[in-house]
Amino acid sequence: MYKKQVKLQKILCLALLLASALVFVYSLGIMTDLYDALYSTIRSASNLDRSTVTGSRVYYDMQDFNKLFLKLSIGMILLCVLLFVTNTQSRRKYYIGNYCAIGLVTAGGAALSVWAHGQIEFYKAKFLEINFEELATHAAKRKTLYTESTFWFDVHYLVFGLLLIGIVLLIASTIWKCKLMKEEQALIAQGKGAAA
Repeated sequence: MYKKQVKLQKILCLALLLASALVFVYSLGIMTDLYDALYSTIRSASNLDRSTVTGSRVYYDMQDFNKLFLKLSIGMILLCVLLFVTNTQSRRKYYIGNYCAIGLVTAGGAALSVWAHGQIEFYKAKFLEINFEELATHAAKRKTLYTESTFWFDVHYLVFGLLLIGIVLLIASTIWKCKLMKEEQALIAQGKGAAA
């Protein structure tokens, strides 16, 4: 039974590292369409309201969020690396360091998901306030990207969904590990009692 659990925890630690790397890649890509479509609409970065397209300042408004999101996604990768530093992926018996690493990954992943979801939904609503007729005219004149797609906003459900599923499975694996450790201790105690 231990072999199955150890194999599962190895897979989960690797899956969480990959999920956090996906969050990082997402943080790099979320502004792609916005840059291509909206950057040239602002005439001066010192006056964001002077624009050829009403509402296009959302590109500049998202900059601080995106910088912080990028830093937090790197932090999430480091938290997942902590699982490997504490040998959580291969340890038969967990120690306090393993529980701390699992707790930090769980708390960090959940907090990042909730925070990012709120921010992304807020900026998605701001994006949808853009005057798309003006944007189409601007794109035709300047030969820039025209898009009404909210793909980069909506894909966060998949990205953070994978991260949260990994976290839930890690918690379930930890509960299973604790149960196996208690059963092992009970068998050792029975063996000592029989030997006496």
